[in-house]
Amino acid sequence: MSATIATRISAVDPVRPDREIMEAAGRVVESGGLVAFPTESFYGLAADALDAHAIARVFEVKGRPEAKPLLVLVDSVAMAESLVSAIPAGPRALMARHWPGPLTIVLAASPRVPAALTGGTGTIGVRMPGHAVARALVERAGRPITAPSANPSEAPPPLTALQVRGYFDGRLELILDGGRTAGGAGSTVADCTVWPPRILRQGPVVVEAACA
Repeated sequence: MSATIATRISAVDPVRPDREIMEAAGRVVESGGLVAFPTESFYGLAADALDAHAIARVFEVKGRPEAKPLLVLVDSVAMAESLVSAIPAGPRALMARHWPGPLTIVLAASPRVPAALTGGTGTIGVRMPGHAVARALVERAGRPITAPSANPSEAPPPLTALQVRGYFDGRLELILDGGRTAGGAGSTVADCTVWPPRILRQGPVVVEAACA
């Protein structure tokens, strides 16, 4: 597929991201565009998580199987509540203990969530990120955003903005360059549709069932 989009790279302070840069990035997401951004581990790929067309673009550029759900970033428990059917006491305690941070909590999705986002599972994984740029992007977009790693499926996840550009130049609107990310494990993913939670992916957070 030939390049059809002029991909821009904007340098951003990873600790204190510039408000104007983040507001511009938020507008890209609002308009249905794609933005690559740094997280606690790798660079992620943001799209409006409630825009079916934007979600379809994420699957297309990544070559991602449609049955594989997309995890979502939020900036508050209230935003998470808008995406799920309910937050029982146990998952709510995990949010209070580990958010912001690398813990993704899987719950039953609200009917307003596009089916493509859930991979047809009827569940959604939500997380409040600890990285300042990731959290600012959600805040400035004013909506939940997708957060798969910014690489084609089966390719190594990127640690730098230049690696993202090598993968997706001409296929997304903006790359926020917050420097080299730490790598390592992605977030812990805990299926909280059951209790105690079932760990789908072990990451930095160790989930204890003691908060049940």
